[in-house]
Amino acid sequence: MNEQDQTAAIQEILERHSGKEGSLLPILHAVQAECGCISDMAKRQIAEALNLTCAEVHGVASFYHDFRDAPAAKPVVRLCRAEACQARGSEALAAEAEHIADGRVLIEPVYCLGLCGVGPNAMIGNALHARLDAARLDSLIAEVSV
Repeated sequence: MNEQDQTAAIQEILERHSGKEGSLLPILHAVQAECGCISDMAKRQIAEALNLTCAEVHGVASFYHDFRDAPAAKPVVRLCRAEACQARGSEALAAEAEHIADGRVLIEPVYCLGLCGVGPNAMIGNALHARLDAARLDSLIAEVSV
């Protein structure tokens, strides 16, 4: 997405959230989803619209691991590492995940995807995948890394 398109997309997001209390996090999530990252230009635009400093917006964006300064170079597989998934074998799966990924995707740990009873779980894009084992994870990675 070029800078002009990104600026227009961010402006649209800001307009949707205009006047809403506590809108910084929803705006950051929407910008991340639309643009793939939260660039310095996006932080300045958000700060100006919300009457915040760039440092305040950067502080929030850098605090949460979900937000990126630049688009991910590879597809991202978020593998749940929370206690419920650990009880269902996510630790063993996580140990194998990097080997399974073989550099095709970026494996990121997350702590609860909300499917605790059917773990281990992963999120790829906006899709949740439950009851994972090494074979299923390998299949999912193959699908997204084509």
